[in-house]
Amino acid sequence: MSLHPERADETRMQAYSVFAPVLINSLAQKLARHQGMKELDRLETSLIRLVEEMNVAAPESEVMKEFAIELIVSTLRNVREHPDAKQDLEEIEGRRAEGRSEDPDTLEEQLQSGLEDSFPASDPPAVVSTAITGGSKDIVGTDEVLRRKKEASARRQEKQES
Repeated sequence: MSLHPERADETRMQAYSVFAPVLINSLAQKLARHQGMKELDRLETSLIRLVEEMNVAAPESEVMKEFAIELIVSTLRNVREHPDAKQDLEEIEGRRAEGRSEDPDTLEEQLQSGLEDSFPASDPPAVVSTAITGGSKDIVGTDEVLRRKKEASARRQEKQES
């Protein structure tokens, strides 16, 4: 590194201010993709508490803390809104119908039994699964997915232009 020793601290602080938000954003996106929103909420609470409890020996320490918390909140808000963020599964145990099986073969038997019991009625019984398997999946054509993709595309375009 060919940097004059007197400029090293100033350059280090510039590097921190430029790269730290990018690194925090990237790490938070990975966490959200793999662990979901509840873990991201816990991270946000933990980071804010860390900043609030930190002793900073600077005249503007309280303002610096406010800026740090602003960075945390805005970064994690952007991560939550990112289309690749894993949404937590809905808690469905309390809603599960009595006698409802998780076994696909049993579900098929229940469906067949329900169809036979309702024949020759015009409307077959509805068998609805309340379980959502896997993480969030894009359902092509929904307004929400299209909105998220449009926002992500706009963000990418802004980054390329700047």
